[in-house]
Amino acid sequence: MPREYISLRAVTRIYQRAHSQLAALRDVSLSIGEGEFVGVTGHSGAGKSTLLNLIGGLDRPSGGSVVVGGTDLGALDEDALAVYRRQTVGFVFQNASLVPALTVLENVMLPLVPLPDAEADKLRRVEDALAEANIEHRASHLPGELSGGEQQRAAVARAMVNDPRLILADEPTGELDAENAGRILALLERLNRQGRTVIIASHDRRTIAGTRRVLHLREGTLVGDGGRTAEPRPEHGDTGGTQR
Repeated sequence: MPREYISLRAVTRIYQRAHSQLAALRDVSLSIGEGEFVGVTGHSGAGKSTLLNLIGGLDRPSGGSVVVGGTDLGALDEDALAVYRRQTVGFVFQNASLVPALTVLENVMLPLVPLPDAEADKLRRVEDALAEANIEHRASHLPGELSGGEQQRAAVARAMVNDPRLILADEPTGELDAENAGRILALLERLNRQGRTVIIASHDRRTIAGTRRVLHLREGTLVGDGGRTAEPRPEHGDTGGTQR
């Protein structure tokens, strides 16, 4: 059984509206092991994005604790949270969110800009990420010149360029056809086999069908947990890489 990497204890997230409160998560407790491949499902508004945002340090709980890799995110100030996001987490959203005026290579380079590393080292890391995502042939193109599937692969390359331990994917295939969705999911599974903890949130059960554990949310409450299963399959002998 993998050692614990993510721990949520009695986590609640309440958003204040003009004349009311919305409880996006209600008293959620769960543990995710290092290297797990986890799906999070539930209808729209169930709390899937809120859960990922809390684990990713994009949001803070109203109550309870979120601990990742032994670090209590609630104890971090905004600067420390920014470092956590940059060094530990790779985000993939439904919208690729690429900067339209930058090339694919420049978009993937963005997370490395604040780092003091030599430019040659940064470029090598970008090229490695582009190759891993099978999008290196579009490195000099602008996002508007790419298909939806290519844009999302560029977004995955950007998410992994810092070699994060944790990948959070929120509806990563929501705007893709079946073929391109399959390529993105195969890429995320491959990243998991390399040792990263990967969490995919989607209302579409087909999107999370390949994960090895499924958490089900309903109206902000954890109502189902598929449980822990086998460790990720080893990378050795893998022939399931994505295609262009």
